[in-house]
Amino acid sequence: MEPITPVVPVPDVDVLLTGMGSGGFQGRRLGESLHLWKRMIEDPECTIFLGLSGAMIPAGMQACLTELVRRRYVDVIVSTGANVFHDMCEHVGVRHYRGHHHVDDSELFGKGIDRIYDVFAYEGEFRGVDRQIAAYATSISPYSGSSRDFIERLTGHLQHGAPDGASLVSACREAGVPIFVPALSDSSIGIALVMARRDGADIMIDHLQDACEITQIVEQSKKTGVVYIGGGVPKNFIQQTQVIASIRDNDCGGHAYAVQYTTDAPHWGGLSGCTFEEAVSWGKESVDSTHVQVFCDATIALPLVVSGLISSDTKRIAPPAPFQYHNY
Repeated sequence: MEPITPVVPVPDVDVLLTGMGSGGFQGRRLGESLHLWKRMIEDPECTIFLGLSGAMIPAGMQACLTELVRRRYVDVIVSTGANVFHDMCEHVGVRHYRGHHHVDDSELFGKGIDRIYDVFAYEGEFRGVDRQIAAYATSISPYSGSSRDFIERLTGHLQHGAPDGASLVSACREAGVPIFVPALSDSSIGIALVMARRDGADIMIDHLQDACEITQIVEQSKKTGVVYIGGGVPKNFIQQTQVIASIRDNDCGGHAYAVQYTTDAPHWGGLSGCTFEEAVSWGKESVDSTHVQVFCDATIALPLVVSGLISSDTKRIAPPAPFQYHNY
């Protein structure tokens, strides 16, 4: 029994979070998540996966996520298509705006404004980006490949068209961090590809190849750690790689470290809120894994923890070598 230590307000974020880790409730878990993420970063054998869901880019999290990539605090990203699309919009100068959640949505519709809780954006500008993506897809037709390969190619095209644009996808391309989007059709990028296909383009995003490639990353890694922003498809897609590997007689033992920032609860039966203890029963997390789930809005947790990692001068000791992919 260790006494609760009062959390002392201090100017250094890492010191503050460390102090919170000696307190209680979700503040304690937030502090513990910083400590665990640092352990992943400083483990020379660990490949770190980031599962990204929720409207993080529209909510202003782009710079936090980009910094994670530039400092190699993450090695692989599995994201919703929406986050990647909104990030690409920002790259080409299409902005998201501060709005309000108490508003007449029928009036917004009449003005061509889309609402993401308290964030506004112009539908016409989104459609302009859709058309750019559709035109690019048509230009590379016929094409078949994983979402990782397609996103990397599309990012190169965007960088050529807007060389000064800042984005998560461009940071990933420059750092060699792959981005997988296993539900690409469930996004405006998917809408753009449907537009291209209906106009005659031969475009196929092979999500089975996605599963093969991300499993190959797990199999090439001595140890894996996972950080989930929210849950959904990105989380389960990363989790299931351990099962796929074991079925192929390459049992990797489950993820060694796991952190999740979520507002979902496990008792509703959704995988977004599935506890890491439950995941142990599937072999997705190691029976000896160190894990923490923080029940907190990710737009609160992410800036604090990323700032804590930076202010503590956490350094990546040995990022993994470039990953090798094989088609099956």
